[in-house]
Amino acid sequence: MKLHICAMGRLRKGPERILIDDYVARFNRTGRALSLGPCEEHEVDERKAITPSAQAPLLARAVPDGAYLVALDERGALLTSPEFARLLTDTRDRGLRDMAFVIGGADGLDPELRARADMVVSLSHMVWPHMLARVMLTEQIYRAATILSGSPYHRD
Repeated sequence: MKLHICAMGRLRKGPERILIDDYVARFNRTGRALSLGPCEEHEVDERKAITPSAQAPLLARAVPDGAYLVALDERGALLTSPEFARLLTDTRDRGLRDMAFVIGGADGLDPELRARADMVVSLSHMVWPHMLARVMLTEQIYRAATILSGSPYHRD
């Protein structure tokens, strides 16, 4: 199952970009044996839309047809890393080809886009800048693959 991170804004060179690229590369190697991946990023240029309602159709266009849609939002469900790993395998085992994670801009996601999601997940009770949310999401995607493969990366 292919994973898609659909996010507002483009990340320039810097520490966030380095971390994301590293976690995605690690996931793509580890996930292959689990029928997970590759993971692709779809960056939506923020200058084209300022408000969440203007950003929603641009983000929706980045989501593949038929994908299991996960919205990242502070009001979403808090999952443990093993629960997140189970979400990936449960979705894969349902025979879905794509799973998409959407991350809004600085003002979050449009309520209608959030309502369309199959699941709404929060990374924390705290609010994080969308650049750091991408880093945290890619790390959790990689961590999920290591949990599923039995790697010692994740410690209970």
